[in-house]
Amino acid sequence: MFPKLVTIPIPEFLQGFLPAHISLHSYGLMIALGVLISFYIALKKTKQYGMTSDTLSSLFIWVIVASFVGGKLFFYLEDIGKYLEDPSLIRKALGGGFVFYGSLIFAVPTIVFWLRRQKIPVRPFLDIVAIFGPIVHSFGRVGCFLAGCCHGKICNSWIGVTFSDPNSLATIKNQPLYPTQLFDIAVNIIILVTVLFLQNKKKFDGQLFLIYLMMYGVGRSIVEMYRGDDARGFLFGGAVSHSQFIAICIILISLVVWRKWSKDKVLN
Repeated sequence: MFPKLVTIPIPEFLQGFLPAHISLHSYGLMIALGVLISFYIALKKTKQYGMTSDTLSSLFIWVIVASFVGGKLFFYLEDIGKYLEDPSLIRKALGGGFVFYGSLIFAVPTIVFWLRRQKIPVRPFLDIVAIFGPIVHSFGRVGCFLAGCCHGKICNSWIGVTFSDPNSLATIKNQPLYPTQLFDIAVNIIILVTVLFLQNKKKFDGQLFLIYLMMYGVGRSIVEMYRGDDARGFLFGGAVSHSQFIAICIILISLVVWRKWSKDKVLN
Protein backbone atom coordinates (compact mmCIF):
# COMPACT_ATOMS: atom_id res chain seq x y z
CA MET A 1 0.00 0.00 0.00
CA PHE A 2 1.48 3.32 1.10
CA PRO A 3 3.93 2.88 4.02
CA LYS A 4 5.50 6.26 3.20
CA LEU A 5 3.18 9.07 2.19
CA VAL A 6 5.81 11.66 1.32
CA THR A 7 9.57 12.12 1.58
CA ILE A 8 10.95 15.63 2.05
CA PRO A 9 14.58 16.42 1.16
CA ILE A 10 16.49 18.43 3.76
CA PRO A 11 18.66 21.40 2.63
CA GLU A 12 22.37 20.64 2.66
CA PHE A 13 23.19 23.19 5.36
CA LEU A 14 20.89 21.32 7.78
CA GLN A 15 22.06 17.82 6.98
CA GLY A 16 24.69 17.93 9.68
CA PHE A 17 21.89 18.08 12.24
CA LEU A 18 19.14 16.26 10.36
CA PRO A 19 19.04 13.27 7.97
CA ALA A 20 19.16 13.90 4.23
CA HIS A 21 15.44 13.10 3.95
CA ILE A 22 12.50 13.10 6.33
CA SER A 23 9.61 10.75 5.53
CA LEU A 24 6.01 10.97 6.67
CA HIS A 25 4.95 7.41 7.48
CA SER A 26 1.30 6.48 7.15
CA TYR A 27 1.31 4.40 10.36
CA GLY A 28 2.55 7.27 12.51
CA LEU A 29 0.14 9.71 10.89
CA MET A 30 -2.87 7.47 11.54
CA ILE A 31 -1.88 6.94 15.17
CA ALA A 32 -1.51 10.71 15.62
CA LEU A 33 -4.94 11.36 14.10
CA GLY A 34 -6.50 8.67 16.27
CA VAL A 35 -4.97 10.14 19.42
CA LEU A 36 -6.11 13.67 18.55
CA ILE A 37 -9.69 12.60 17.89
CA SER A 38 -9.74 10.45 21.02
CA PHE A 39 -8.41 13.36 23.07
CA TYR A 40 -11.21 15.59 21.80
CA ILE A 41 -13.85 12.98 22.66
CA ALA A 42 -12.36 12.33 26.10
CA LEU A 43 -12.21 16.06 26.83
CA LYS A 44 -15.91 16.45 26.04
CA LYS A 45 -16.85 13.42 28.13
CA THR A 46 -14.73 14.23 31.20
CA LYS A 47 -15.74 17.85 31.83
CA GLN A 48 -18.18 16.59 34.48
CA TYR A 49 -15.17 15.41 36.49
CA GLY A 50 -13.47 18.79 36.30
CA MET A 51 -10.75 17.61 33.92
CA THR A 52 -9.15 20.37 31.87
CA SER A 53 -7.23 19.99 28.63
CA ASP A 54 -3.96 20.29 30.56
CA THR A 55 -4.98 17.57 33.01
CA LEU A 56 -6.14 15.25 30.25
CA SER A 57 -2.98 15.95 28.26
CA SER A 58 -0.93 14.73 31.19
CA LEU A 59 -2.90 11.49 31.29
CA PHE A 60 -2.61 10.97 27.54
CA ILE A 61 1.16 11.44 27.66
CA TRP A 62 1.49 8.79 30.36
CA VAL A 63 -0.80 6.43 28.44
CA ILE A 64 1.09 6.93 25.17
CA VAL A 65 4.39 6.13 26.89
CA ALA A 66 2.90 3.07 28.64
CA SER A 67 1.32 1.86 25.39
CA PHE A 68 4.61 2.24 23.53
CA VAL A 69 6.58 0.35 26.18
CA GLY A 70 3.98 -2.41 26.56
CA GLY A 71 3.36 -2.82 22.84
CA LYS A 72 7.07 -2.94 22.06
CA LEU A 73 7.91 -5.28 24.97
CA PHE A 74 5.29 -7.82 23.90
CA PHE A 75 6.56 -7.52 20.32
CA TYR A 76 10.05 -8.51 21.47
CA LEU A 77 8.67 -11.33 23.62
CA GLU A 78 6.93 -12.89 20.62
CA ASP A 79 10.33 -13.97 19.31
CA ILE A 80 12.59 -13.35 22.29
CA GLY A 81 15.18 -15.88 21.14
CA LYS A 82 15.98 -13.83 18.05
CA TYR A 83 16.66 -10.69 20.08
CA LEU A 84 18.67 -12.52 22.75
CA GLU A 85 20.83 -14.01 20.03
CA ASP A 86 21.40 -10.62 18.37
CA PRO A 87 20.65 -7.71 20.77
CA SER A 88 21.40 -5.19 17.99
CA LEU A 89 18.04 -6.12 16.47
CA ILE A 90 16.29 -4.56 19.49
CA ARG A 91 17.40 -1.08 18.49
CA LYS A 92 16.67 -1.69 14.80
CA ALA A 93 13.09 -2.72 15.61
CA LEU A 94 12.29 0.31 17.77
CA GLY A 95 10.58 2.13 14.92
CA GLY A 96 7.98 -0.49 14.07
CA GLY A 97 6.20 -3.53 15.41
CA PHE A 98 3.76 -3.35 18.30
CA VAL A 99 1.36 -5.75 20.00
CA PHE A 100 -2.02 -4.25 20.85
CA TYR A 101 -2.57 -6.39 23.92
CA GLY A 102 0.83 -5.39 25.25
CA SER A 103 -0.18 -1.75 24.94
CA LEU A 104 -3.55 -2.45 26.58
CA ILE A 105 -2.07 -4.39 29.50
CA PHE A 106 0.34 -1.54 30.25
CA ALA A 107 -2.07 1.31 29.53
CA VAL A 108 -4.99 0.26 31.75
CA PRO A 109 -3.01 0.10 35.05
CA THR A 110 -1.41 3.43 34.12
CA ILE A 111 -4.85 4.99 33.67
CA VAL A 112 -6.12 3.54 36.94
CA PHE A 113 -3.05 4.68 38.89
CA TRP A 114 -3.20 8.19 37.43
CA LEU A 115 -6.92 8.58 38.07
CA ARG A 116 -6.56 7.50 41.69
CA ARG A 117 -3.73 9.96 42.18
CA GLN A 118 -5.97 12.72 40.81
CA LYS A 119 -8.97 11.48 42.84
CA ILE A 120 -11.05 11.03 39.68
CA PRO A 121 -13.63 8.18 39.59
CA VAL A 122 -11.95 5.25 37.87
CA ARG A 123 -14.78 3.11 36.58
CA PRO A 124 -16.80 5.91 34.94
CA PHE A 125 -13.64 7.01 33.14
CA LEU A 126 -13.00 3.45 31.95
CA ASP A 127 -16.44 3.58 30.32
CA ILE A 128 -15.20 6.61 28.40
CA VAL A 129 -12.14 4.61 27.36
CA ALA A 130 -14.57 2.10 25.88
CA ILE A 131 -15.72 4.87 23.53
CA PHE A 132 -12.47 6.40 22.36
CA GLY A 133 -10.45 3.17 22.61
CA PRO A 134 -12.02 1.55 19.52
CA ILE A 135 -11.57 4.83 17.64
CA VAL A 136 -7.84 5.21 18.20
CA HIS A 137 -7.42 1.47 17.60
CA SER A 138 -9.25 1.71 14.28
CA PHE A 139 -7.01 4.55 13.14
CA GLY A 140 -4.03 2.45 14.14
CA ARG A 141 -5.29 -0.43 12.02
CA VAL A 142 -5.69 1.92 9.06
CA GLY A 143 -2.02 2.67 9.58
CA CYS A 144 -1.29 -1.06 9.68
CA PHE A 145 -3.16 -1.54 6.41
CA LEU A 146 -1.24 1.25 4.71
CA ALA A 147 2.08 0.01 6.11
CA GLY A 148 1.39 -3.65 5.35
CA CYS A 149 1.89 -5.04 8.86
CA CYS A 150 -0.55 -7.33 10.73
CA HIS A 151 -1.58 -8.83 7.39
CA GLY A 152 -3.49 -12.01 6.68
CA LYS A 153 -2.82 -15.35 5.08
CA ILE A 154 -2.73 -15.90 1.34
CA CYS A 155 -6.25 -15.41 0.04
CA ASN A 156 -7.80 -16.71 -3.18
CA SER A 157 -11.02 -14.77 -2.68
CA TRP A 158 -12.00 -11.45 -4.25
CA ILE A 159 -11.39 -9.74 -0.91
CA GLY A 160 -7.65 -10.41 -1.14
CA VAL A 161 -5.30 -7.41 -1.00
CA THR A 162 -1.81 -7.37 -2.53
CA PHE A 163 1.13 -5.53 -0.97
CA SER A 164 3.74 -4.76 -3.62
CA ASP A 165 5.51 -1.65 -2.32
CA PRO A 166 9.15 -2.59 -1.54
CA ASN A 167 8.90 -0.57 1.68
CA SER A 168 5.82 -2.48 2.81
CA LEU A 169 6.12 -4.30 6.13
CA ALA A 170 4.21 -7.27 4.75
CA THR A 171 6.27 -10.46 4.94
CA ILE A 172 4.35 -11.82 1.95
CA LYS A 173 4.41 -9.51 -1.06
CA ASN A 174 2.84 -9.64 -4.53
CA GLN A 175 0.21 -12.20 -3.47
CA PRO A 176 -3.40 -11.55 -2.43
CA LEU A 177 -3.78 -11.66 1.37
CA TYR A 178 -6.73 -11.49 3.73
CA PRO A 179 -7.13 -7.82 4.79
CA THR A 180 -7.10 -8.67 8.50
CA GLN A 181 -6.38 -5.04 9.33
CA LEU A 182 -9.79 -4.14 7.87
CA PHE A 183 -11.37 -7.07 9.72
CA ASP A 184 -10.05 -5.63 12.97
CA ILE A 185 -11.42 -2.19 12.08
CA ALA A 186 -14.83 -3.80 11.54
CA VAL A 187 -14.62 -5.41 14.97
CA ASN A 188 -13.83 -2.05 16.58
CA ILE A 189 -16.65 -0.30 14.74
CA ILE A 190 -19.13 -2.93 15.93
CA ILE A 191 -17.86 -2.45 19.48
CA LEU A 192 -18.13 1.34 19.20
CA VAL A 193 -21.73 1.18 17.94
CA THR A 194 -22.64 -1.26 20.71
CA VAL A 195 -21.05 0.87 23.45
CA LEU A 196 -22.68 4.06 22.19
CA PHE A 197 -26.06 2.31 22.12
CA LEU A 198 -25.62 1.05 25.68
CA GLN A 199 -24.02 4.13 27.27
CA ASN A 200 -27.35 5.38 28.67
CA LYS A 201 -28.55 1.88 29.53
CA LYS A 202 -25.61 0.58 31.57
CA LYS A 203 -26.40 -1.02 34.93
CA PHE A 204 -23.12 -0.23 36.67
CA ASP A 205 -20.01 1.87 36.16
CA GLY A 206 -17.33 0.04 34.24
CA GLN A 207 -19.83 -2.10 32.36
CA LEU A 208 -19.09 -0.52 28.99
CA PHE A 209 -15.36 -1.07 29.47
CA LEU A 210 -15.87 -4.75 30.26
CA ILE A 211 -18.13 -5.12 27.20
CA TYR A 212 -15.36 -3.52 25.12
CA LEU A 213 -12.76 -5.94 26.43
CA MET A 214 -14.90 -9.04 25.95
CA MET A 215 -16.22 -8.11 22.51
CA TYR A 216 -12.75 -7.31 21.26
CA GLY A 217 -11.42 -10.55 22.73
CA VAL A 218 -13.99 -12.55 20.76
CA GLY A 219 -13.51 -10.53 17.58
CA ARG A 220 -9.72 -10.62 17.77
CA SER A 221 -9.74 -14.39 18.29
CA ILE A 222 -11.72 -14.78 15.07
CA VAL A 223 -9.50 -12.37 13.12
CA GLU A 224 -6.43 -14.27 14.32
CA MET A 225 -7.55 -17.31 12.33
CA TYR A 226 -6.89 -15.33 9.13
CA ARG A 227 -3.62 -13.70 10.19
CA GLY A 228 -0.57 -14.59 8.13
CA ASP A 229 2.29 -13.03 10.07
CA ASP A 230 3.28 -16.21 11.90
CA ALA A 231 6.21 -14.51 13.68
CA ARG A 232 3.78 -13.32 16.38
CA GLY A 233 4.01 -16.79 17.93
CA PHE A 234 1.76 -19.65 18.99
CA LEU A 235 1.17 -21.71 22.13
CA PHE A 236 0.19 -25.30 22.92
CA GLY A 237 1.62 -26.77 19.76
CA GLY A 238 0.11 -24.12 17.52
CA ALA A 239 -3.42 -24.48 18.93
CA VAL A 240 -3.76 -20.78 19.74
CA SER A 241 -1.75 -17.66 19.00
CA HIS A 242 -0.35 -15.47 21.75
CA SER A 243 -3.13 -12.94 21.11
CA GLN A 244 -5.86 -15.57 21.28
CA PHE A 245 -4.49 -16.83 24.59
CA ILE A 246 -4.37 -13.31 26.03
CA ALA A 247 -7.90 -12.65 24.70
CA ILE A 248 -9.23 -15.75 26.49
CA CYS A 249 -7.56 -14.66 29.75
CA ILE A 250 -8.97 -11.14 29.46
CA ILE A 251 -12.48 -12.43 28.74
CA LEU A 252 -12.37 -14.70 31.81
CA ILE A 253 -11.01 -11.91 34.02
CA SER A 254 -13.66 -9.52 32.68
CA LEU A 255 -16.41 -12.00 33.58
CA VAL A 256 -15.10 -12.24 37.15
CA VAL A 257 -14.87 -8.44 37.44
CA TRP A 258 -18.36 -8.10 35.91
CA ARG A 259 -19.79 -10.26 38.69
CA LYS A 260 -18.06 -8.14 41.31
CA TRP A 261 -18.88 -4.73 39.86
CA SER A 262 -22.49 -5.61 39.03
CA LYS A 263 -23.23 -5.89 42.75
CA ASP A 264 -22.81 -2.09 43.03
CA LYS A 265 -26.22 -0.48 42.82
CA VAL A 266 -25.21 3.20 42.51
CA LEU A 267 -23.78 4.77 39.37
CA ASN A 268 -21.18 7.49 39.94
